[in-house]
Amino acid sequence: MIEIKDLYDIIIVGGGPAGLSAAHSAVENGAESVLVLERDREVGGILQQCIHNGFGLHHFKEELTGPGYAQRCYEMVKDLPQVQILTNTMVLEVRENKSVLAISPDLGTVEIKGKTIILTMGCRERTRGAIRIPGGRPAGIFTAGAAQRMVNIEGYLPGREVVILGSGDIGLIMARRMSLEGCNVSEKKPSSSTKRTPADASPADIDNDWGNGGCRVKAVLEICPFSNGLTRNMVQCLDDFNIPLFLAHTIVDIKGTDRVTGVTVAKVDEKMQPIPGTEFDIPCDTVLLSVGLIPENELSRELGVSLHPLTSGPIVDQHRETDKEGIFAAGNVVHVHDLVDFVSDEAEIAGKYAALTALGKLAPVERRLSVNTGNAVRTCVPQKLNLPSADSVTAGTRLFMRVTKPMKKVKLLVKCGDEVVLSKPLMIAKPSEMIAVEIPADKMKTLNGDITVGIEE
Repeated sequence: MIEIKDLYDIIIVGGGPAGLSAAHSAVENGAESVLVLERDREVGGILQQCIHNGFGLHHFKEELTGPGYAQRCYEMVKDLPQVQILTNTMVLEVRENKSVLAISPDLGTVEIKGKTIILTMGCRERTRGAIRIPGGRPAGIFTAGAAQRMVNIEGYLPGREVVILGSGDIGLIMARRMSLEGCNVSEKKPSSSTKRTPADASPADIDNDWGNGGCRVKAVLEICPFSNGLTRNMVQCLDDFNIPLFLAHTIVDIKGTDRVTGVTVAKVDEKMQPIPGTEFDIPCDTVLLSVGLIPENELSRELGVSLHPLTSGPIVDQHRETDKEGIFAAGNVVHVHDLVDFVSDEAEIAGKYAALTALGKLAPVERRLSVNTGNAVRTCVPQKLNLPSADSVTAGTRLFMRVTKPMKKVKLLVKCGDEVVLSKPLMIAKPSEMIAVEIPADKMKTLNGDITVGIEE
């Protein structure tokens, strides 16, 4: 029989890597009762279907698969007496009094009370409806994440001849995965002379037998003039499999009645509008959409938490506390990360300060500063700093940001007014790769005005 306590120090909504990392950090910082609520049948979140490696290099100093990373996070908390995990439990509402309304087969509908709450619900994929691709509604159109689950967990192949829209990391990884699964394999083997760079790709290339043994991942299309995936995924998932990438291109029509039979593709201008006369057709039976991720913030919105217009996540301070006292948020629910390692790092911050808040150990706030984005920086988290007196500052603050365009040999500047607080040279800066810098504690003590983060080219 599951027993629910009358009051928890911390209730965590979501049992992915963020929720588990936050729970572990909270216990390390003195929390005596932590409840993790997960709607799925097991913890781990989206990592359970990410069977490729490349996770954990920063956080665990070891290369892991997605399930391996999730297991490592679970092992940190599974034997902690202070942590209770409820799976198959859906949170219906988060209330300002730090209680949640949840439902599960074992408990029915139940209200659970906490001293603090951490939101770690993760994110979801944009669908075809969000980007309004014209054409019919035949079978064979999937989000890249849905296709990944079909292949890696359920054991189904969604199609044989595939076109992928969007060069986000999930789309790139699925280009490799579909190739490895042997979509439409022919006997023809590609020679080394067939390898081309994405900039060389042309419509004529699509008819070639690209990839591993002729697997027909026929093309990856990207509406931006640059890729939105990590550099390592560009190399390992496209270049290594000779899959052509078309930058500044999009789908303008999907053909087919019962099943997809092809797509019409066109080049786009600087306003991302299709250019008439540049259209060409690609025969295919499957379209995978990798067109961005959206933080899961329905609960946050209903609670009245202020959301940032660009990240679509809660506006948070350096402790990851929202503008609702005692309500924290971390991970992809705040802003979409490129590396799960950063998700864990950020969740550890939320877990620590949620614990200190629940225990009444935080110094009172005396300075409230904004963190603003300057030249060539699109977003930065946290968006504000709530600081105690200078004598009470004991830790630095880590800033996570994304730039607006690819750049080389630039300098990142963090300024307080006209004073440079931090300067960091960057050999390469890309919108797809998050940049993290830390303002040390001694600098935090001296801040007396709003912060601006920008790039000096």
